[in-house]
Amino acid sequence: MIQTTQLSKKYGKAEVLHIESLEIPTGQSFGLVGNNGAGKTTYFNILLDLIRPTTGAIVNHDIQVNESEAWKSFTGSFIDESFLIGYLTPEEYFEFIGDLRGMNKADVKTFLSKFDEFFNGEITGKKKFLRDLSKGNQKKSGIVAAMMGNPQVVILDEPFANLDPTTQIRLKTIIKELTENREVTVLISSHDLTHVTEVCERIVVLDKGNVVKDIATSTETLKELESYFSV
Repeated sequence: MIQTTQLSKKYGKAEVLHIESLEIPTGQSFGLVGNNGAGKTTYFNILLDLIRPTTGAIVNHDIQVNESEAWKSFTGSFIDESFLIGYLTPEEYFEFIGDLRGMNKADVKTFLSKFDEFFNGEITGKKKFLRDLSKGNQKKSGIVAAMMGNPQVVILDEPFANLDPTTQIRLKTIIKELTENREVTVLISSHDLTHVTEVCERIVVLDKGNVVKDIATSTETLKELESYFSV
């Protein structure tokens, strides 16, 4: 479980995030939506201890993230291309991440073979550095790296952005497969309401840093979200 209590983040006098209480059960596929500046990336950055909260805390499987690094061993994430190492080839990068996750080269090769269709022949074997790949292919590399080593928690910020329609469909299948055993908690932020309602069983809406909706996904969820954001 991921527990958020009395969480806030201020820059000067401006409060950009304020969440009194939020619990994400183990195995849940959780979506975070909101307009630009709503606080989605700020929340993920605090969850990953990339920035410190002004008040409160996030606890990831009984570990307060800003007091211990133990959560890193079971948490995979991709926020943006800054998570990549641009001067490495994809193969070198995957081997590097795999080594951090206790995987040998054979383990990495076996793992990557599951994503041949997702990569679509555009990532590995091209003798290109990550920095020279398209934004979409950089994103595909980061998403797959986040899933290495059987993490218990996977955090993806705007995973569908910059991906072509075919790859978006393949990614949705991957996310659904990841959560079907109810052991992996997946957190996704997205501006795409259709995609997030298709892959997440629960959706929280942030507006100016506050939780304004907390919805169990149903056949009416997309209409409810569209209605909210069209006002």
